Amino acid sequence: MDKTIGRTRWAIAEGYIPGWSHGTGPEMASHETACLLNASDQDAQVRITVFFTDREPVGPYRVTVPARRTLHVRFDQLKEPEPIPVATPYASVIESDVPIVVQHTRLDSRQAELALLSTVAFAADG
Repeated sequence: MDKTIGRTRWAIAEGYIPGWSHGTGPEMASHETACLLNASDQDAQVRITVFFTDREPVGPYRVTVPARRTLHVRFDQLKEPEPIPVATPYASVIESDVPIVVQHTRLDSRQAELALLSTVAFAADG
């Protein structure tokens, strides 16, 4: 079975980390996540660049997704080169040296009736 699936460039055009949460603890705090799947036999070196409406992009944020593994990257936990600001619209481009699959998930717990959404990111290369 060929385990190489995915693309090397992905885009998530919509991002927003609310400035406050109704939920408690880190697992219920409002956040955005890029779920990265590396089904290949080689570790994936991933770079994330974040774009804003009113200033220059920030990045790259760097993560490694081990071969045949998945990694969930919470945008509110990215710290280097700088934390992503809350209550600020942003978008992201995710680039990898091997094909991966990217899914975007948001947990919005600003209300007691929290909202969860998830979608596959846009595959930006062939």
